[in-house]
Amino acid sequence: MPSTHRTPRAAPAPAHKLALVTGGSGALGQAICQTLAAGGCRVWVHANRRLDEAQQVAERIRAAGGDAEAIAFDVTDADATEQTLQRILTEGPVQVLVNNAGIHDDAPMVGMTREQWRRVIDVSLHGFFNVTQPLLMPMMRTRWGRIVNIASVAGLIGNRGQVNYAAAKAGVIAATRSLAIEMASRGVTVNAVAPGIVDSPMAQPAFPPERIRELVPMGRAGQPDEVAAMVAYLVSEAAGYVTGQVLSINGGMATG
Repeated sequence: MPSTHRTPRAAPAPAHKLALVTGGSGALGQAICQTLAAGGCRVWVHANRRLDEAQQVAERIRAAGGDAEAIAFDVTDADATEQTLQRILTEGPVQVLVNNAGIHDDAPMVGMTREQWRRVIDVSLHGFFNVTQPLLMPMMRTRWGRIVNIASVAGLIGNRGQVNYAAAKAGVIAATRSLAIEMASRGVTVNAVAPGIVDSPMAQPAFPPERIRELVPMGRAGQPDEVAAMVAYLVSEAAGYVTGQVLSINGGMATG
């Protein structure tokens, strides 16, 4: 007799997915928001203090025929974050979540203050938990979801003057792998993207052109759109069997 066993498959992707991108007002966040909107998502563009910039991103998306709204909250404030997320959830479950919020506060550890350590850990690592945890159950109920966490090459190989940042991003990578295991049977994938040097106002002072040529075999910084394209792949149907992975995009920098 022929076998009646069937391999379970994830539910089909919804036609119009609700997406949240934290840190959406920054250079990389803007590129991710615009790319997701072009792919058909309704995008919530998050900012902390720069709500006006998030609103400009949303306006550009709408002008291009997409669907987007801006929203502001502090990812380090767990209660305020959950209250704001409940507002988003009134529209339906968030099925695409990109945890992109993060900050630098660089110093050699010998001179690093407690505040510098705590601020960076709070935004990148505690912020990841504060945003992600309230969204998991609604996402799981749909049997389809994509979570992409923006890590960093610093979380893989370290970087001088960034012990706090490297620790936070390494924590995000470990959390990605563990959460992927927990969510795999629910049709939800969890992956991380680890960019190297990406051209942005935040990176330019720390990485002048001669330093980039020294560090990056390709001799240039990456572009936000290049990272956004990798995020777009991970949230697509084509990446439905990809989970628990860390995809590096760094121009050939060694990562292990």
